[in-house]
Amino acid sequence: MSYAPKSDFLKIMIERGFVAECTDYEGLDNSILNGNIAAYIGFDATAQSLHVGSLIQIMMLRWLQKTGGQPITLMGGGTTKVGDPSFRADERPLLSETQIEGNISGIKKVFSAYLDYGEKPNDALMINNDEWLSNLNYLEFLRDIGRHFSVNRMLSFESVKSRLDREQSLSFLEFNYMILQAYDFYELNKRYNCKLQMGGSDQLGNIINGMELTRRISDERVFGLTSPLLTTSDGKKMGKSQDGAIWLNANMLSPYEFWQFWRNTTDADVARFLKLYTELPLDECSRLEKLEGSEVNDAKIILANEVTALLHGRDAALTAAQTSSEVFEKGGIGEDLPTISFRENEISDGVPIVQAFVKAGLAKSGKEAKRLIAENGARLDDKLVTNTNLVLTAKMLTKPVKLSAGKKRHALVTLL
Repeated sequence: MSYAPKSDFLKIMIERGFVAECTDYEGLDNSILNGNIAAYIGFDATAQSLHVGSLIQIMMLRWLQKTGGQPITLMGGGTTKVGDPSFRADERPLLSETQIEGNISGIKKVFSAYLDYGEKPNDALMINNDEWLSNLNYLEFLRDIGRHFSVNRMLSFESVKSRLDREQSLSFLEFNYMILQAYDFYELNKRYNCKLQMGGSDQLGNIINGMELTRRISDERVFGLTSPLLTTSDGKKMGKSQDGAIWLNANMLSPYEFWQFWRNTTDADVARFLKLYTELPLDECSRLEKLEGSEVNDAKIILANEVTALLHGRDAALTAAQTSSEVFEKGGIGEDLPTISFRENEISDGVPIVQAFVKAGLAKSGKEAKRLIAENGARLDDKLVTNTNLVLTAKMLTKPVKLSAGKKRHALVTLL
């Protein structure tokens, strides 16, 4: 893009690759320069943790605060009751209020690692849109807000159009989502003078809706900034692995497993991920980008260390790195590996090796574990497992044993 930003925030967003589209570069830039801008990103509470796919948005909020702006993390306690239809083939399962509250509680833990909440001018705010959405009077909402929305235009948005083009059902409940999200922007602008909404590029239509609603009701000029929807160089959606989502909460994915995910980054993605997910200076990112051959692994370790340190702390990152070195370079066990434990009275007859692989999360089913063994991908203390009927006895577990699925996934089995 040709625009040369003046504000530190927009300069960082562009230079590090965070920007897909901006509704008005110059207007946003000037608004930032005129005072500490407040900006928000919404997070629906569809799970007990966010995953790596949300990390680019979290980093945008972090950079906003580091450059003097005020980040607002909007918890979708209200909108989660409806469900975002964007680029989905079917309707999201409806969650109870208890489930939503539990999910919000889990998600909140992540943000404290990246943002400072408090009473200072640019301390982050955490708001739940259920505060205003649950108290709406339907008839008043239709009259005062609904009249500003054109169904013809709403049907043209790609998130809706793609569903209809595939002749897949779109419920009236889901169709309302974009109106509610637009209303969020209006409320945040009215209550907190929020001038900017950020999000993934799939949210551009919803963001523009909110901008136009705010302008029509309040005559306020607000802005939108979207980040690219990231896929890895092999085309996989960011945030997923062969074993499932890469969760940000430590109780759902250990710091070691999180570290290992970044250590396993493909060569082609390292430079881009260093700019997006770490705070290393750009000249250092450029230096690491130039590494070739086996030296690329040094850049991957730095990437894993820096990303893990931001989320779980520097000590957790160093421990994960030491465990990886012990396991991969020295053939040892490593105390930080994911661990499953059995009581002696639970395994009087032993534990079938197939069951151990499944319980350790190294195989999704007994059938998959047997296939892993048949294809010479399973190891026990670095020795090949060839017998699917092998049983781990209590005597064998008097000291921890290491299970390995391929070269990169490991777990410990211990006796309590």
